Amino acid sequence: MAKQVKQPFVKNAAGRSVPTVVNGAPVIPFKGINKHRPEHSAATPPIRSNVDYPADGNKVVKNLKEALKKAGLKNGMTISTHHHLRNGDMVTNLLFDTIKSMGVKGIRWFPSASFPCHDYLIKYLEDGTIHHIEGSMNGPLGRFATEGKMKGTGVLRSHGGRYRAIQDGDVKIDIAVIAAPTADPFGNANGVTGKSACGPLGFALGDSEYADRVIVVTDNLVPFPCVPWHIQGNNIDFVVTVDSLGDPSKIVSGTTQVTKSPDRILIAEYIARFVEEAGIMKNGFSFQAGAGGINLAFLQLLKEKMKEKGVKARFVRGGSTKYLTEMLEEGLTDYILDGQAFDTDGVRSLRENPHHVSTSPFTSYNFHGKGNFASMIDAVVLGATEVDLNFNANVVTHSDGYLLHGIGGWQDCLAGRCVILAIPSFRDRVPIIVDRVTTLCAPGEMIDVVVTERGIAINPLRKDLIKNMSHSTLPLRTIADIQNEVEEICGGKPEPPAVSQKDVIAIVEWVDGTILDAVFAVPGNNNGVK
Repeated sequence: MAKQVKQPFVKNAAGRSVPTVVNGAPVIPFKGINKHRPEHSAATPPIRSNVDYPADGNKVVKNLKEALKKAGLKNGMTISTHHHLRNGDMVTNLLFDTIKSMGVKGIRWFPSASFPCHDYLIKYLEDGTIHHIEGSMNGPLGRFATEGKMKGTGVLRSHGGRYRAIQDGDVKIDIAVIAAPTADPFGNANGVTGKSACGPLGFALGDSEYADRVIVVTDNLVPFPCVPWHIQGNNIDFVVTVDSLGDPSKIVSGTTQVTKSPDRILIAEYIARFVEEAGIMKNGFSFQAGAGGINLAFLQLLKEKMKEKGVKARFVRGGSTKYLTEMLEEGLTDYILDGQAFDTDGVRSLRENPHHVSTSPFTSYNFHGKGNFASMIDAVVLGATEVDLNFNANVVTHSDGYLLHGIGGWQDCLAGRCVILAIPSFRDRVPIIVDRVTTLCAPGEMIDVVVTERGIAINPLRKDLIKNMSHSTLPLRTIADIQNEVEEICGGKPEPPAVSQKDVIAIVEWVDGTILDAVFAVPGNNNGVK
């Protein structure tokens, strides 16, 4: 366990106590929505020359160890990976087995996300091969960090925030390792063909563009050119072939089934009616909904309403599922703009349908670009672990303080024109509406509507929505009213988590790179701010 190094804390514009130094580097506290305007230039990757690469375009080396040697791997470097292979990923575990075998330590691992399959890497966090993780920590790795066992402080960013951090120079990637279901010897790669097809590879785009060295790992090497290419070979240094990228049965994972819970179906019904009655559902509108059970039920209900009213969307945002691809194939939307595929139908559609378009965090979510797609979306349906009376929301920790989830694209989607949180009013007899969220991931002004099975709360800031819904028969209530009812059912307010308010195990960045909140160690496992 690392030696505790106490650093000063300040109150940021959201009223949260955050450190000013993390992992030895200064950080900027949250200043408020749209208040932070950096003026420096974007990062630039090293200049490379054709003379240093094979004239025949063949960049294949014999194995990952050889590629890492050629890339100059050494102690303390930043190594990045992506998560499109999801819980079937075996490449990241192979990568750190190889790094361990080379005797290298102190790596900053910079994944776009981790999954339960990466609990394999806990031994490398314990022995110092990995110093800390800067990326979404789902499940076992988050629990490990919460208990104060990680040597450095985790940094949690959204998908767009991750791309922004690379582009802005906040994170310099020394070596990017991109698992590609299909690639050619030059390094062109895609995710829609091959036995390990997983969909888009957009979350690795920034890595390929800005990293010092880039390695593509594939289990399906094809002759040049690999078409389509989601990753361009001109950005690739080395290509490595392996027998398998992972377990194909787990590459497409997550909640991809419509909920069967009556309460959650009721939430989906409320959202579909709200989108219709608020005047959002009309020809040319756009929407995004994730792959959770409530969201998929909402999509089914919205689809029927669109058919009934003769409404067609201009575009919908993925992650794609069979429910979205059916809407495209049935002519209910002109396009799917897709960041990741959540099932095999999404992969197939992306491969076959030219109106199903692969996107990246740069186009979809990057806050420091000349606009992005997120702000053009008319309705966004998201989940949350907690929401409070000021509509502040949490997606990374539970009410016991444990960090078990990542941010993903959740923060980025908050730029949408109507952001709806679909949440059950309690989970395991623990109320979800609290006085103050355990961890702040979204300031309340970014959340427009909270929908539970016990009623719908519209943020008082959205007077337009309140007016539009003034004649609705939906159960519109104040968020405090819903909270009071649920607390009566559950026997009172949930106890605040007993965490150490000085021992930071991770920080939550806002999309602009400022520090929105800190995640604290659970009692008796304090690690401190590094």
